[in-house]
Amino acid sequence: MAVKSKTEDLEAFLTVVDTGSFSGAASLLNQQVAKVSRAVTRLETQLDVTLLNRTTRRLELTEEGALFLRYARDSLNTLEKGEEALKLLKHAPSGKLRVDAASPFVLHQLAPLVKPFNKLYPDISLDITSHDSIIDLLEHKTDIAIRIGDLGDSNLHARHLGRSKLYLVASPEYLKDNPIDGDASSLPQHKLIGFSDSASLNKWPLKQEPKLSFHLQASSGETIRHLCLAGQGIALLSYFMIHHDIENGKLVPIFKDDIVSPNRREAVQAVYYKNSAVSSRITAFLDFIQPRLTL
Repeated sequence: MAVKSKTEDLEAFLTVVDTGSFSGAASLLNQQVAKVSRAVTRLETQLDVTLLNRTTRRLELTEEGALFLRYARDSLNTLEKGEEALKLLKHAPSGKLRVDAASPFVLHQLAPLVKPFNKLYPDISLDITSHDSIIDLLEHKTDIAIRIGDLGDSNLHARHLGRSKLYLVASPEYLKDNPIDGDASSLPQHKLIGFSDSASLNKWPLKQEPKLSFHLQASSGETIRHLCLAGQGIALLSYFMIHHDIENGKLVPIFKDDIVSPNRREAVQAVYYKNSAVSSRITAFLDFIQPRLTL
């Protein structure tokens, strides 16, 4: 089997697994469903194993398919990195790149980088959206999503961008009227600000686990930040969105030694589906932002 043909068959197999269907893979790869199916069958014939169990309702990896998947993904990713490096030597990437992230990450991390990125890559047109909940990349026609926290089980390609520590913070005005005493076990005595639509974000990773109740709640981390700045209470927020507030004395970290770190909410990752049409744009964008993020 020719190298190009084998690479295309591996790509088809991985995309079927990532999207969960032959039709989804065909849509992402801009191919006919039959062509994608033939590619996977050709791969199975060459390996002399069944990689996918096909039923009318769903696809399921066989034991052999699950074993092969890891090696297939690693080998294709290595090959893609080499191809992208060669492409970038020849010409700059171009076209539209759709990026999604929670609104605090867009405002405090991505927005300041747009101008220098556009200067370096003038032929890439950024389309940035913000959702504070996890979105389906295919449904929202998104190329990259920046996600905060562990991904858990995911068929998406992921690139670890770093970790952003969590800080309990309050404004100087709030602390003047409500002085803190002791350790984090005293938090129930204070006004706490939490998330209105995410129970997991209201489970603060503390060494002690006092029962917390929230005086005020909001659906957006950025709204919680502004409420905290306005002296409405204590909040647990990521460093990437409050580092300027801390440096300027607008927010004061408290109970720093009582927060468990590392924890599941610290990871910052970019997730995406592999698509050769936009892969050079994805590589350029992630390579640019990663060393410039303030996490």
